[in-house]
Amino acid sequence: MSARRFEGKVMVVTGAAQGIGRGVALRAAAEGARVLFVDRAAFVAEVAAEATGADTAGFVADLETYEGAASAMAFAVERFGRIDILVNGVGGAIRMRPYAEFEPAQIDAEIRRSLMPTLYACHAVLPPMLAQGGGTIVNVSSNATRGIRRVPYSAAKGGVNAMTQSLAMEYGEHNIRVVAAAPGGTAAPPRRVPRNAAGDNAQEKQWMEEAVKQVTESTWFKRYGTLDEQIAPILFLASDEAGYITGAVLPVAGGDNG
Repeated sequence: MSARRFEGKVMVVTGAAQGIGRGVALRAAAEGARVLFVDRAAFVAEVAAEATGADTAGFVADLETYEGAASAMAFAVERFGRIDILVNGVGGAIRMRPYAEFEPAQIDAEIRRSLMPTLYACHAVLPPMLAQGGGTIVNVSSNATRGIRRVPYSAAKGGVNAMTQSLAMEYGEHNIRVVAAAPGGTAAPPRRVPRNAAGDNAQEKQWMEEAVKQVTESTWFKRYGTLDEQIAPILFLASDEAGYITGAVLPVAGGDNG
């Protein structure tokens, strides 16, 4: 393994302003990649600037729209000339509650948040990857395809897994690898932009506690993973070290494979 695994590679990371996406983008830059940090949070450019000495840029886009995904990929090609690797990091449960308590609009919001950005970004990145003769897509899924208090999110991530496998099968002959990492519960600093901007009431906090208890007890280690424990597998899958791996969904969840 080289400390400069991504020398000469162009990587686009979505959801790069916070959490796992931020860590992936910064570490890839430290390992030699030219990186476009994409997020709808305006401070994504500040995060990109943290990669001192690396060739990076920030780009603000709403990836819940196709236009946002297409504009991000077009900017990457204009700025860097190609896209070798796409890491789809946008997603995350907005609310935790029993499924019967979800309102229809809330169900739709969960799907828009945790499935559509990956669908859109994968579609938008295919033309440049096909034109250059190959590439790698790493989708960030979740082991929460089996879990409580987040059925719409679980459905969205199940969709990410299915599209990972189907896209890999369809585009393998074009030298495009498509893989996914499926993180479990991950300890991370407080988000600068919360997923549920309205905040949680007392009942919602109780439902959240129930979900956290289930996630923790379902792992064999009885703890949440760290950011570093999630970032490393994603970057392995993105690297040439994983060059013969495609269509795979790698659980990174302390034994709870979802």
